[in-house]
Amino acid sequence: MAIDVTVLRVFTDPDGNYGNPLGVVDASAVDAGARQRIAAQLGYSETIFIDLPSPGTSTAHAHIHTPAVELPFAGHPTVGAAWWLRERGTPIHTLRVHAGIVQVSYTDDLTSVRARAEWAPEFAVHDVASVDDLLAVDPSDYPDDVNHYLWTWVDREQGVVRSRMFATDLGVPEDEATGAAAVRITDYLSRDLTIVQGKGSHIHTEWSADGWVRIAGRVVSDGVKQID
Repeated sequence: MAIDVTVLRVFTDPDGNYGNPLGVVDASAVDAGARQRIAAQLGYSETIFIDLPSPGTSTAHAHIHTPAVELPFAGHPTVGAAWWLRERGTPIHTLRVHAGIVQVSYTDDLTSVRARAEWAPEFAVHDVASVDDLLAVDPSDYPDDVNHYLWTWVDREQGVVRSRMFATDLGVPEDEATGAAAVRITDYLSRDLTIVQGKGSHIHTEWSADGWVRIAGRVVSDGVKQID
């Protein structure tokens, strides 16, 4: 039986360009044992399988898969899932993933999730000298089983950074927009940030001294595709 997959781009720029592709699947349409195969077949950096909220509730459950593994938490899938649920008329306040309960909020054009910094995977963080140096990096220079996050200041006073992320071990040579890495770098720098990652995706973050980080972004839909 064909499975519907909504394809989103999460963390677009203000004009709806760029963003990280995400596959969104109603979990009730898929056997749990097939999730990893479907994520690998789709090939997106992550695919999220959502158990819809029960009537009268504002909590959903979700499982997040890369092409290679299941993740306890990831940023762009949780933001995308929250946006998708609101678009279908079931906005949520919380999203339960393996790592814990993610707090969700909405504004007119931004969808936000609030997560613990320790939920994000470990990254090797590289402070690069300039934007030109950052853009010149070849992902093949980082072939090991480590998540590498490279960043540099664009405007230190305004909290604007430029970044790239490589995660070969997750089946993602370069990730266009990485919410979990945004959580980590925000906690590392202990301040609110605007992050421009990859080709031009935008992630907005808010730091809190209690260990919580809010990540927010814009989402657009590229429609529905079907896979077997």
